[in-house]
Amino acid sequence: MSPTWPWLLGAGILASVHCQPFPAQGEKNLGHPPTPQPDASEPLPAYLKVTPTITSFALRLYKQLAAGTPGNILFSPVSLSSTLALLSLGAHADTPTQILEGLGFNLTETPAADIHRGFQSLLRTLDLPNPKLELNVGNSLFLDKALKPQRRFLDSSQELYGAVAFSANFTEPATTGRQINGFVRKQTYGRVSDCLQEFGRDTVLVLVNFFFFKAKWKHPFDGYQTRKQDSFPVDGKPPLRVPMMQQREMHRFLYDQEVACTVLQIEYSGPALLLLVLPDPGKMRQVEAAMRPETLRRWSRPSRPSLLDLHLPRFSISGTYNLEEILSQIGLSNLFSVGSDLSGVMGQLNKTISRVSHTVVMDMNEKGTEAGAASGLLSQPLPLNVTWTPRAQFNRPFLLLLWEVTTQSLLFLGKVVNPVAG
Repeated sequence: MSPTWPWLLGAGILASVHCQPFPAQGEKNLGHPPTPQPDASEPLPAYLKVTPTITSFALRLYKQLAAGTPGNILFSPVSLSSTLALLSLGAHADTPTQILEGLGFNLTETPAADIHRGFQSLLRTLDLPNPKLELNVGNSLFLDKALKPQRRFLDSSQELYGAVAFSANFTEPATTGRQINGFVRKQTYGRVSDCLQEFGRDTVLVLVNFFFFKAKWKHPFDGYQTRKQDSFPVDGKPPLRVPMMQQREMHRFLYDQEVACTVLQIEYSGPALLLLVLPDPGKMRQVEAAMRPETLRRWSRPSRPSLLDLHLPRFSISGTYNLEEILSQIGLSNLFSVGSDLSGVMGQLNKTISRVSHTVVMDMNEKGTEAGAASGLLSQPLPLNVTWTPRAQFNRPFLLLLWEVTTQSLLFLGKVVNPVAG
């Protein structure tokens, strides 16, 4: 991979299941994400039944991560939410409802069957061939060779989520771990490695979601214009010296007086958009607190592109999170209790999720963005009106949201605090 490619990468959910006793401002706004104008005579695509909820789930999860993570943040809402939704197919009793409602779905308005069909539509649409946008999305199940998984779960997971099942020997955890990590590494073209950090000989199932994204900027940066070393302040530490990309180009942008931030849209040559949010100095917490679906809708009002003097750091960030505590705080606590019923997967009642991890990496530079994500569930017993060329200088921490335009889906959400953290 050429070093001039930016790339973004996520390796996601890793959940451990253990056996336990089953108890008796301005008016000029950014056009992002653009709203498709469907034919009034045609039904709305099924994915529109899930993408707004995925965005809301992402914002709730982001705020929990921001409260406990002082540095960079990056995760894939699509990867996380689709893996948890897939898991609900193997749940019985109240557990499917608890999972889907924990993700934010209103089952009175959108029945579970419609939710699963929505994820099916989303994943299939994202995976469609496009010469200007490379996406590789899929799910796989690695089941212990001694298991007799439920046929209904396997059939539903394959039909709705494209999940392919493989037999695995978890009595040799080191060897099997290398095999699964190698599979994810291959599916994400080497960008996600070692997403499955550990599991034991009592593991019975690993559910993996992989996600790869690659696109070029519509207006690439000129590498000769990149300043080799520029100042990027980090709270409580000496300023960092980072490479700063520069260009004078037409972009959609706005200044939101209500939230105190600059909002910039950078287009790709394919149907994807990067939304960058630069808080005013000292206003990061204010902006984070204001991030709601209605805030994104306000930023989405259309505006004409204007000439902008843009300064953006070339950066590489990564992160690994254990999410079981955070997911519990946003409504998924029952998933980790001994009362959860996942018997639809393996026909056994004493299985609960005890560990969820998510790992993401992003590297962005002058030519475009390459991104990947992998999520795995491990199962084991137990306004800006100007007449001059304005400048947007991203020389302090900022937020990023990467959207796929056709489905209006939020692929990645994060915060860049240290552009060279790796």
